[in-house]
Amino acid sequence: MSDIRPLTVWNEDEQFFYDTVLDFAREKIKPLTAEMDETEQLNPSLPKQFFELGLMGIEVPEQYGGSETSFFMSILAIEALSTVDPSCAVVVDVQNTLVNNAFLNWGSEELKAKYLPQLTSSKMGSYALSEAGSGSDAFALRTKAVDKGDYWELTGQKLWITNAKEAEIYIIFANTNFELGYKGITAFIVEKDFEGFSIGKKEKKLGIRASSTCELILDGCKVPRENVLGEVGKGYKVAIETLNEGRIGIGAQMIGLAKGAFRAALAYSKEREQFGKPISSFQAVQFEFADLATQIEAASLLVYNAARLKGMGRKFVKEAAMAKLMASRVAQKVSSATIDLFGGYGFTKEYPVEKYYRDSKIGTVYEGTSNMQLQTIAKVLLAE
Repeated sequence: MSDIRPLTVWNEDEQFFYDTVLDFAREKIKPLTAEMDETEQLNPSLPKQFFELGLMGIEVPEQYGGSETSFFMSILAIEALSTVDPSCAVVVDVQNTLVNNAFLNWGSEELKAKYLPQLTSSKMGSYALSEAGSGSDAFALRTKAVDKGDYWELTGQKLWITNAKEAEIYIIFANTNFELGYKGITAFIVEKDFEGFSIGKKEKKLGIRASSTCELILDGCKVPRENVLGEVGKGYKVAIETLNEGRIGIGAQMIGLAKGAFRAALAYSKEREQFGKPISSFQAVQFEFADLATQIEAASLLVYNAARLKGMGRKFVKEAAMAKLMASRVAQKVSSATIDLFGGYGFTKEYPVEKYYRDSKIGTVYEGTSNMQLQTIAKVLLAE
């Protein structure tokens, strides 16, 4: 796919920003991708470079050290990084669409002044909602928070938490009153060195292996009383609204992945010869590329539309769900097809497409499974 977008979709500043991030990804991340995937570790040099490039506070106002641009810029950064390594993209994605946005939308002025300058300059954030018994049913969480007067005491376990190993600031959801059900859920800001907090098992994963996914253990974790994000009992609103935005980020990750796999296959098709000529000269292969390109373009426009709606302050819940659903499906289809186009080489680690294929699967799972996206779309449609 071309890196040039119609100006009706991207303006010149957005195009320049995308190109800058894409150049960075190709120059600095691509040489490290295979090793990071093999070792299941994010190269320690990269987070510092993300901060220096301004990728960890894209929407955050300048007064807190951010770039003060738009949500759409965050989406472009995620897409550009994903064309090279979706593992690195999810680091930037979680920081911007989940953690920073939660602070911007729900944090008191004191909390924003304290934490956003850290999140834009040096410290990674993490967003901890999921538990063993609360995946799609996110509000079935069992982590409890007890009011101890001067502080809150959190007890429980969080599972599958992205950026958990590298993060230093965590947004953790716990229930302050189980009798109220989901209306007891509250969002807390937890720092890595708080008493009673620790990082547990690091998961070994099929894809996005360089991105850490860990268990968080809260063993009577002491959280200052003022570290409630939003209001007590309003954590369910924080979670719902933030995840709606986050789904657009996952859509961007998936279309970036699809474009990266597509470009690799397109270039290889001009080099690989069968029956004495490049496979790109065969009509069947040409039609395959035409079909894949059309699906990528359609998914991209869904993602861009959802991002624009969000940026304009308009309703975007249905559109975000559609974008994530379609982009994750297209990513899987494109990455699978590119392995076929590479032939036997596509099944080996010598070429990048097998990694794109493995990385694509998570798009149908995290930040709301495909079935949950279908449920959201249907619910909004029936309410219209």
